[in-house]
Amino acid sequence: MSEFSNPAIGVDSNAPSGGFSFDNVHRNALIQQNTANPQSSSDSNKSVLPLATKTGTTIVGLVYKNGIVLGADTRSTNDTTVADKNCEKIHYIAPNIYCCGAGTAADTEKTTELISSQMELLRMNTGGGQSRVVTACTLLKRMLFRYQGYVSAALVLGGCDVNGPHLYQIYPHGSTGKLPFTTMGSGSLAAMAVFEADYRDDLEEEDAVRLVQRAILAGVFNDLGSGSNVDTCVIRTDGSVAMGRNGIKPNEVKPLRDAVRRSDALNMRKGTTAVLKSTFARSKGGVGGVTLADVTVTAMET
Repeated sequence: MSEFSNPAIGVDSNAPSGGFSFDNVHRNALIQQNTANPQSSSDSNKSVLPLATKTGTTIVGLVYKNGIVLGADTRSTNDTTVADKNCEKIHYIAPNIYCCGAGTAADTEKTTELISSQMELLRMNTGGGQSRVVTACTLLKRMLFRYQGYVSAALVLGGCDVNGPHLYQIYPHGSTGKLPFTTMGSGSLAAMAVFEADYRDDLEEEDAVRLVQRAILAGVFNDLGSGSNVDTCVIRTDGSVAMGRNGIKPNEVKPLRDAVRRSDALNMRKGTTAVLKSTFARSKGGVGGVTLADVTVTAMET
């Protein structure tokens, strides 16, 4: 109930509740008005609509002939600063399920750790069988919806179970979609352009991995929030998993640094600084100096 449902302004509070509720109509109109005309309202009480948070990542996934291929870049950013050049964004959920995370690093790490633990407990309680991908998707979407988007974790979930390969995209507010290929993060538009141009049904594994790598590279070179290397994860229907850590390093600088020939003029050689005086003082403890016998050992209180 809002302030506009007060009986003093013509709304009967005893009216039967049912049908649609229009309690927030005036509030929403005021928010839209202040957003359209920010100069008309003072800075102290100005209301603006919430904006989506830029995640600074490129994560992708696709379904191929015999499984799932996930991909991610390795750049972690703190505003405009690169905090980590080689972080891991492909997280373990179950032996046959992995998840790429975009958003706040702590949120993606702890969310996937929590759901991974719950999946392990579920396997133990149900005879130790293979986990279902839809189960992981349900647990993730319920948790994220419970926190109403305040857990900033945009996920690409992929895996293979008894029903075949499955790929889900999960938004921070809890909405999900099951797709043959998907991208998320700030570099998702560039990666999606590669997928929409070259994705085909029943791709071979080698072609699928190359397509995922090209999609991640498109995000790396066209988005400032994405960068460094390319990680891939292949999940096959036979139960095997192949992790491709740093499969491509497009910005490798070691060869460039090795090719640089620096001048030797600034190297300080031995004898550059003259020794004016040298003395030797014998230890007061005798010839041998301080030994372990001179050290008193005190037991720690426990």
